[in-house]
Amino acid sequence: MGTRKARVRAGRRAAVVFGGAVALALPMVVAGGGAARAASCNLTTGPYQRQVEQFLGRPVDGRQSAADCTAIRSFQASHGITPTQGYAGPLTWQTMSTMLAQRAAGTTPNGAGACPVNRGRIACVDLTRQLSWIQDGAALKYGPVPVRTGKDGTETRTGLKKIYYRSIDHWSTIYNVSMPYSQFFDGGIAFHSTAKSMWNPPGSGGCVNMRPADAKAYWNLLGNGEDVYVYGRKPGT
Repeated sequence: MGTRKARVRAGRRAAVVFGGAVALALPMVVAGGGAARAASCNLTTGPYQRQVEQFLGRPVDGRQSAADCTAIRSFQASHGITPTQGYAGPLTWQTMSTMLAQRAAGTTPNGAGACPVNRGRIACVDLTRQLSWIQDGAALKYGPVPVRTGKDGTETRTGLKKIYYRSIDHWSTIYNVSMPYSQFFDGGIAFHSTAKSMWNPPGSGGCVNMRPADAKAYWNLLGNGEDVYVYGRKPGT
């Protein structure tokens, strides 16, 4: 009987110890899950580490940290940059560089005079800075606003064009997608609204994607026969 009680007590002690082991193991599993998630955050210092840190307002030391990675991942997720792992690589810095060029344009996007202003009202599209604006002679009528143009292989074609067809609730049968406020100026290439980030790589199928409010403003300011001038070269194409 005493032996049986001893066995029961030993079994209870074993259960308590086992239970304690389980209790310790559970947080380890949770922590492991966290570690697995953290592992997807690339803690390697990227080639554009300093530039990316400065852009994001992080301490600029040129060394990747967990906090750096979190901030970079957040930026990448906001704009559909993949892989979304927080690595300060070429694509992330290229996107940030484009944003910086857009900010630098300020209220004088045509400062270099690249878009002709002797044609009355004209919509200018600068592929290099991924910017567009509307001029009326020398006067800036709208913009500049960020745009998303054609990717490598389906680049937005350059040159002087004219809007020839408008469709406010256009549906693309090619891409099976809605293209609100479409204004076509070069074959199947049009200004139109999209829900995607303007900095979402790699780019469009050739159209000049715009934020909904900007596409609507262009719709109200332009019409058939209006000039469109496309110039420059999109980074990465």
